[in-house]
Amino acid sequence: MVANNSRGEVFLVKTSDRNVGVKSLMSRFNFSEFSGKKVAVKANYNSADPFPASTHLDTLRAIVETLKRSGASQITLGERSGMGNTRRVLEEMGVFALAEKLDFDAVVLDDLAKEEWLKVDHDGTHWLRGFYIAKLFTNAEKVVQTCCLKAHRFGGHFTLSLKNSVGLVAKKVPSSLYDYMWELHGSPYQRHMIAEINKHYKPDLIVMDGIKALTDGGPERGKEVQPNLMLASNDRVAIDAVGVAILRSYRATRHIMKGRIFELDQLKRASELGIGVKSASEIRVTPLNEDCIGCANDLAGILEREG
Repeated sequence: MVANNSRGEVFLVKTSDRNVGVKSLMSRFNFSEFSGKKVAVKANYNSADPFPASTHLDTLRAIVETLKRSGASQITLGERSGMGNTRRVLEEMGVFALAEKLDFDAVVLDDLAKEEWLKVDHDGTHWLRGFYIAKLFTNAEKVVQTCCLKAHRFGGHFTLSLKNSVGLVAKKVPSSLYDYMWELHGSPYQRHMIAEINKHYKPDLIVMDGIKALTDGGPERGKEVQPNLMLASNDRVAIDAVGVAILRSYRATRHIMKGRIFELDQLKRASELGIGVKSASEIRVTPLNEDCIGCANDLAGILEREG
């Protein structure tokens, strides 16, 4: 799918204009492969809190418009909110209204029938009973994910593209009382479990909106900074490692700052599972405008020293 970029390449643009940023980033990808395809989109609507807690509507709009121009036959956004009723969250954040305006589908994953979930067995994972992941994403012909840049105070430590995948896992499935999110958030292996979700689906493109970020607190509120950066990659481990480097450049929480980046649980486990690059040395940060050349060099330096 990716034109002229190797595994582990992360594109970077410095801007405060999401339309410009998304178009610049997505121009580096070969969207001819999306023509006639059904595309599943995972955004970050964990709660009804404004960006950077949730996907900015302008980012979602720009992504969908690009997919439309590529000739995608169907675009479906799927979401399960962890901090609020998903339907109300999507209504309050303007997602349903945008879906009607741009003619794409917005699906509340909580409402799916049991047969619309894929059961993943517990073997080889830290999940006691395994988990259920929405078939919308496992069966999609193409998957696009857009995430935010923020710390996470409930055990995830940071919530970027890997953590964003929790929203496509069932909290409960019909006819069962078992709460998979209770298990996840109560487990000492939470960050390993987050990575393990990502083994079972593969996005073709990840767009990270780092125009603003949360360096502590999170996921719904915390200390805000304004990097004015947007990133894109087809490698979740690489883009998350760069995201961590950005958070470190702003002196984020002790959990984010501690140790080497690829020793952080989410990234270490994801690397072990072959979800993305295995080391910082495999990552290339590619600036797309002059304003971010210095920033790209700084982030590459952090990855080299601390990766």
